[in-house]
Amino acid sequence: MFKKILFATSASPACDNAAKVSFDLAQKNDAKLYTLHVLGVPSRGFSTTVTDLRSGEEETVDADYRDWVMEELTTTYAAQLADYEKTALELAVGVPATEILRFARKEGVDLIVMGANTRDDDPESARSRSIVGRTMEKVARLAKCPVLIVNRPCTTCWKLFSNIVYCTDFSPAADNAFEFARTTAEEIGAKLNIFHAFDMTSSKMGLFPSQSDIERQLESAQKKIDERYVSKLKDYDNYDVEIWEGTPYVEILKFAREKQADLIIMAHHTAEVPAEDAELGSTIEQVVVRSACPVASVSRA
Repeated sequence: MFKKILFATSASPACDNAAKVSFDLAQKNDAKLYTLHVLGVPSRGFSTTVTDLRSGEEETVDADYRDWVMEELTTTYAAQLADYEKTALELAVGVPATEILRFARKEGVDLIVMGANTRDDDPESARSRSIVGRTMEKVARLAKCPVLIVNRPCTTCWKLFSNIVYCTDFSPAADNAFEFARTTAEEIGAKLNIFHAFDMTSSKMGLFPSQSDIERQLESAQKKIDERYVSKLKDYDNYDVEIWEGTPYVEILKFAREKQADLIIMAHHTAEVPAEDAELGSTIEQVVVRSACPVASVSRA
């Protein structure tokens, strides 16, 4: 399913969960795994002095510094590297999101794996402050391939995924995400849970929909799911469809918990604007920082 996977890491403990998923995925798919670490942002223009992203100190990027960082990477992932040889350790200098996107484009990777937050001194900030890291947000927005965000320990990982929750609001971006969800479920034989949450918070002028309005919306959603998604599953019958009403991100998290989901797949943004101009949708952002399982953000088909 994946031939080339990029694991973007700061090599800090905050990336350990993403590392486990990356190496598992690569082994499962017999894929080439690139483990990329961005050394830091140049202090001045094309200066060889960078501000180290982990320590915040200025470092001169010479051969000795590169060798030292490479040794650190090798030591950090020694156990995983011993189990899987098709791995390349890579270093880059620059703005992290830019370098991650540049590397992904150059190598034509199929998937990017990263954590929601990579700060050593604040590994829980994504949860406590309910916001995602700026690097993750930019990569998810501009990447041409799916971005898998691992924010908590993954107890099953890709080898054992059995329940995938795909969430849709019927936007074109969500339709693109469905193709990734369908392919993934069929490839690994997982159950595909197709889920839609009718947004009860979108009331106008303080008027909330009546029960009959809600029932009409749910009926309409069922028809859309049948036409757009179920019709494409053909012979694949390991799926289920559910439609709930409420606050979308709350219902998605409740549904994923009830189904003991291993993976949630959503569109990066749902407004009909170019991905380059889109902000990370508030629904997926809240799901990313609160989900107990990895979340795949799909920005393009």
